[in-house]
Amino acid sequence: MTEPEPGSASQAPALGSRQEIAAFLRSLPGGPGVYRMLGTDGEVLYVGKAGSLRRRVASYFSRPRLEPRLAAMIAQIARIEVTVTRTEGEALLLENQLIKSLRPRYNIQLRDDKSHPYIHLGGGEWPRIGFHRGARREPGRYFGPYPGAGAVRETLDLLHKLFRLRGCRDSVFNNRTRPCLQYQIRRCSAPCVGLVSAQEYADSVRLAGLFLDGRSGELVDALVAEMEGASRELAFERAARLRDQVALLKKMQARHAVNAASGDTDVLACRVEQGLACVFLVAFRGGVGMGSRGYFPALPPGRAEPAEVLAAFLPQYYLERQAPAELVLSHPIPDQALIAEVLSSRAGRKVEIRSQVRGERARLVELADENARQALAMRRASRSTALQRRADLAELLGLDEPPARIECFDISHTLGEATVASCVVFGPDGPNKALYRRYNIAGIEPGDDYAAMRQALSRRFRRSLEHPDEAASALPDLLLIDGGQGQLAQARAALDELGIAGLRLVGVAKGPERKAGEETLWLEDGGRSLQPGAASPALQLIQQVRDEAHRFALTGHRGRREKARQTSRLEEIPGIGAGRRAALLRQFGGWQGVAAAGIEELMKVKGISRELAERIYAALHA
Repeated sequence: MTEPEPGSASQAPALGSRQEIAAFLRSLPGGPGVYRMLGTDGEVLYVGKAGSLRRRVASYFSRPRLEPRLAAMIAQIARIEVTVTRTEGEALLLENQLIKSLRPRYNIQLRDDKSHPYIHLGGGEWPRIGFHRGARREPGRYFGPYPGAGAVRETLDLLHKLFRLRGCRDSVFNNRTRPCLQYQIRRCSAPCVGLVSAQEYADSVRLAGLFLDGRSGELVDALVAEMEGASRELAFERAARLRDQVALLKKMQARHAVNAASGDTDVLACRVEQGLACVFLVAFRGGVGMGSRGYFPALPPGRAEPAEVLAAFLPQYYLERQAPAELVLSHPIPDQALIAEVLSSRAGRKVEIRSQVRGERARLVELADENARQALAMRRASRSTALQRRADLAELLGLDEPPARIECFDISHTLGEATVASCVVFGPDGPNKALYRRYNIAGIEPGDDYAAMRQALSRRFRRSLEHPDEAASALPDLLLIDGGQGQLAQARAALDELGIAGLRLVGVAKGPERKAGEETLWLEDGGRSLQPGAASPALQLIQQVRDEAHRFALTGHRGRREKARQTSRLEEIPGIGAGRRAALLRQFGGWQGVAAAGIEELMKVKGISRELAERIYAALHA
């Protein structure tokens, strides 16, 4: 047989008899590539890589005895598809991409539905420092990624204390006329109103960059030299402030510095217990602790070993972010040299993977392992509680079985402005944030929650009819509506218009004093209502889902409202940019002062000609 070109795919005929399987195995290429095992319905069961496709795939059918998980998978295989690659490293990259996109049932999958957080140090004359997640399109420097949001916020808190850089957005910064509370509590130097020189602020930005680069020793030396210089110049107040900065830095170093992790190191430990796995990561950059986080990969049916979980975790985690110079693992993993080679290629420098360590590194592995054990114990307790709550919910609502998928809708607005609807999804393991959706509501009377709810539900379930195969479009077993009988009626009307029947709807209405535990559940059967009480596990689950829908809607509403606030009517006037707008607002003390000013008064502002003043006046008095 002529072997396919690298990057091309070939497909097996349906596998049935031993002769058909043997013929297919003989036809497989001997080079590296990726194979996909598919079931009778076309579902991808498993994706794997191989240095030799022929030997690797044949091994599944030549073993005398298979563990139960493999035997169950092979019994379901209808056909096998292969893709040839040039190298085994390319096969590893392709395997990772396919696992993330196809989500095969028998692969170990990292369920990480959020991009990792960074610290963003902006550009311009007065750079802002703040939390960032998502695409890195804005100018400036990005530091990270950090294991979790908590580590970012802790670092930002320290940076504001040390260097007093601004954290406010440009829309706030450009319109300040006096210092804010952050200046009063000595966490900002108030560049918005000129209380710090551009040079002094730039020096603070440079020092903050040293700190974030992990060069804290060099930073301390620079601060000490600057403090001594201020003392010689008799600038004692500035010297005292620098002394306090040095003391805070040394205190931080004593708390976070780890001799064994003097460079960039991630320590990972894995535990697998009772069908659950936890990979606990502790990150160090420049010898400074960057935080820690536990991950819970989805395991395939059957037994999985810690080494197997780590081997699946590393490519899925680090191929989407830059790996540090050293990875210290609790277990040696298969394909360790190959994974290290691919990560080194992606990082542009050597990445070393180690598992047999001693001394301080061994103690760090023990620490990560203990954290993984505790995280698993908490996860099991949480899962047990969640299962009990779902069972109680099924009993309370008279369902045949506990609901596997619960959705909840909520509406958020401020006096009808920037109305946003949210839809959150809870599965057997809790919130599934990858399936969350927000809907910007338009074309309704401001404040009409009924019309907003009806529009959101129509848009959500119309997609179920148009794209029934998408995970986000699947119908829920239980649909919660934040509201009483009126909202429930709107939900039923929206579903009836689309011809969707059989969904169980429940309205969740707050009590008369809006206290948790006093909610009334409105059902569709004759307007019946239930008041389970605060001690009911079923109501506690409903509260959790409803509160998450409220949080998600409120976050979206605030973002939409803030975006609207950033667009000023002044900037819509030709010839008015951010600088002239700020000058006008500063001159007249705000929007109302600008609107009340005459043409002659407007002309007194620097940069405003008569023609422009007339244009402003006409636009504001149209």
